[in-house]
Amino acid sequence: MSSLIVTIGKLAPVAFLFAAGALFARRGIIGGEVSKAFSEFAFRLAIPAYLLGSLYVADLRRVFNVPALAAYTCTAIIAAAAVAVIARMRGRTTREIALRIMAACQVNTAYIAIPVFGLLFGDASPIFPVILLQVCVLTTIVIAIMESASRDSGDQGRTIVRQGIRAALTTPLVLSCWVGIAANLANVPAPQWLLDCLSMAGAAAAPVALFALGLHLGATGLRLHAADPDEYWLIACKCVGFPLLAFTLAHFVFHLSHPWLGYVVLIAAMPSPQNLFIFAQTYDTDIDLAASIVVKSTIVTLMLLPLWAVASARM
Repeated sequence: MSSLIVTIGKLAPVAFLFAAGALFARRGIIGGEVSKAFSEFAFRLAIPAYLLGSLYVADLRRVFNVPALAAYTCTAIIAAAAVAVIARMRGRTTREIALRIMAACQVNTAYIAIPVFGLLFGDASPIFPVILLQVCVLTTIVIAIMESASRDSGDQGRTIVRQGIRAALTTPLVLSCWVGIAANLANVPAPQWLLDCLSMAGAAAAPVALFALGLHLGATGLRLHAADPDEYWLIACKCVGFPLLAFTLAHFVFHLSHPWLGYVVLIAAMPSPQNLFIFAQTYDTDIDLAASIVVKSTIVTLMLLPLWAVASARM
């Protein structure tokens, strides 16, 4: 019980910033539409700055733990296959299946995982390989599926797929990872003023991202009824099934031990990514479902985080 109380105390800033954003939007202090500006700042500047500076000084041999990354990759593949089978049995289209795979098998690394790991461990570096895996592999697969299901075919369809994949691989989030890794491996000297700039911008990543999520929730509200019959089983899969599967594979198949076993499970327990809503809007597919899952999975995750964190610490 004492460890749970301590963990809740460590995670209090996450809940506080999230709740503050929701309260500000509900009271009209800051309009909900401003959440997009906060999100853009976090996604395009603060978080890339944090990743670039952290990867530049990180011990990459420790960060890129191959068994841990393999365990997480296998978890994502198995979960994606299971969700695809269930969605197909429920009569969903190709695009709808791709969106459901993203909802159940991708995690919110930038806006939730980074601040949570920073508060719990003082180090978010275990998340970096998962960011690359998600954006460079999982997201590009979703883009390819979405585009292949479009009405346009032939050369035009293939061009759209290539453009989508190129766009995913060249986001500030991914570019900052590649540059940080390359500069680290090449031992490129960096002036202290540059590191200070990255550190200052990166320090704003967690509070701004969490506040933006709260603003979005406060503006959109939270409805209890499901936007789609698939909504609640997808949230259960993301918030409970996915981390339990990660634990099973990491522990019994890949034989991970402390601390990486806990890291893998805690990363898997993060909510569905905000990009889910962006993809739904872009491809005009289940927009209400995507928005609802992003909000509700975030709330469920915040409620379960202390329990997952305590369990992870004992693994």
